[in-house]
Amino acid sequence: MRIAIIALGTQGDVQPYIALGAGLKKAGNLVRLVTHENFENLVSSHGIEFWPIKGNVQDVIQSEEMRGAVEKGDFLTVTLKMIKQGKQLAIDGAKEGLAACQGIDLVLAGMGGLYLGVSLAEKLGLPFVQAYVVPFTPTEAFPSVILPQSLSKLGGIFNRFSHHLTQQFVWQPSRLGDSQARKEVLDLPSAPFWGPYNSDILHKSPILYGFSPSVIPKPSDWDDKIHVTGYWFLDSASDWTPPSDLMAFLEDGPPPVYIGFGSMSNQDPGKTADLCLEALARTQQRAIFLSGWGGLYKEDLPDTVFMVNSIPHSWLFPRVGAVVHHGGAGTTAAGLRAGVPSIIIPFGADQLFWGKRVAELGVGPEPIPRKKLTVEGLTEAIQTAMTDQTMRQRAANLGSKIQAEDGIARAIAIIQDMEKPVASY
Repeated sequence: MRIAIIALGTQGDVQPYIALGAGLKKAGNLVRLVTHENFENLVSSHGIEFWPIKGNVQDVIQSEEMRGAVEKGDFLTVTLKMIKQGKQLAIDGAKEGLAACQGIDLVLAGMGGLYLGVSLAEKLGLPFVQAYVVPFTPTEAFPSVILPQSLSKLGGIFNRFSHHLTQQFVWQPSRLGDSQARKEVLDLPSAPFWGPYNSDILHKSPILYGFSPSVIPKPSDWDDKIHVTGYWFLDSASDWTPPSDLMAFLEDGPPPVYIGFGSMSNQDPGKTADLCLEALARTQQRAIFLSGWGGLYKEDLPDTVFMVNSIPHSWLFPRVGAVVHHGGAGTTAAGLRAGVPSIIIPFGADQLFWGKRVAELGVGPEPIPRKKLTVEGLTEAIQTAMTDQTMRQRAANLGSKIQAEDGIARAIAIIQDMEKPVASY
C-alpha cells in the first residue's frame, strides 16, 4: 500500500507519525511523510520519504511575541498568531499535499493535518484514516483535554459537549484558510461552517489512538471502529551514539533529574534556569538540562548539571531518576515508558490534561502550572519524585506495562486489515 502521512506542528507533534511511518515502511508499504521543511533530517534519518511543506514552525514559536504568550499561557494570542500564519500554510499545504498524494492509496493524519487530509482525500477519492495522540472523539467518560478535568463533576452530557467545543476551537481558526485552499487549489466547495466532522470520509475508516490503554482506557461509548493501540514511540536512529561527555556525566554519580520544556519557550530562559538550579541545590540533586526551543539556557553551570540541546528521550529517560517537563503528549509518553516519576509543568492546552492524568495514576506529583512555578514548589516536587518509594514503584510498574505494548504493530495491523483501495491518479 502507498500511504501519505500528513503531520504538522512541533517536533513532539510530528515524531509519533514518523514512528508510525517507519513501522509501516518496515511492513512493506511505501510511506511518504508530508511535514514542515525543518524536519527533513529527522524524517530522512528514519528512512522515510520526505515531502516538505513551506514554513518552519520553530521560527514562529521562537519569536519574541510567541515566547511571551506561551510562557504566560496566553493561548488566545498564540491562536491568533497561528491563524495569520495558517492561511498561507493552508495554501502551501494544499499545493504540496496534492502533489504528494498523486499515486497514493491512503491518507493518514492527526489533529495537525486533519483538515488538509480530509480535503485531499475528498479531492482524490481516497480513504482517510484519523490517527491521534490525544483524545479528540467525543465521549462522556471525561472532559475535553483542553479543559480542567475537575469539570467532569458536571456529568457525562457536559463531557461530550466539551469535546464538540474543542473541535470548534481547533476548526474555526483554520476555517478561512481551509476554505481558501479548497477553492483556489483543490477546486472544492468550502467545508461546512461547523467543520468537516460529519463528512462520510471521516466515518468510513478506522480511527487510531496512539496512547496506552493503561494510561487512558478506551471509553465504553467509543465504537468498534475506534482503537486505542498503545503509543507510537520514535526510538533513536540505529547509527545514533550518545556524546562521550554526557556518558561520563551519567556515570559520575547517581541518576540525575531531567529538566526540559521541549518546544515551549520562555521569555527569560536564564531566569528559568536559575529557578531550577536553586531547587536542585535545595534537594541536592544532579540534573540534565535540555535547552530545547528556548526553554532553558545558562552560560555557567555547576559541575552537577549538564546541558544538552537535543537528545532522544527513549535513550535518556531510563537513565535518569525523574523527568521534569511541560507535559506534551510525546514527552509524557516517553517519561511513563521509562518507568520513572514525572513532574509536569504545563504551559497550557492538553499539557494540563496529561499533568493531571500523571498525578491521578500516582506516578508523579500534582502538576505545577508554568505561571505558578516557584523554587519552593519545584523543590517539593523533586523531593517527592526522588524519595517517595510508593510513587517510584507505581511508575516502574506502569513503565513495564507500556514497554510490553506494541502500539505501532497494532496500528499497522488495523490499517492492513482495511480492504486495499484503488488509487485515483
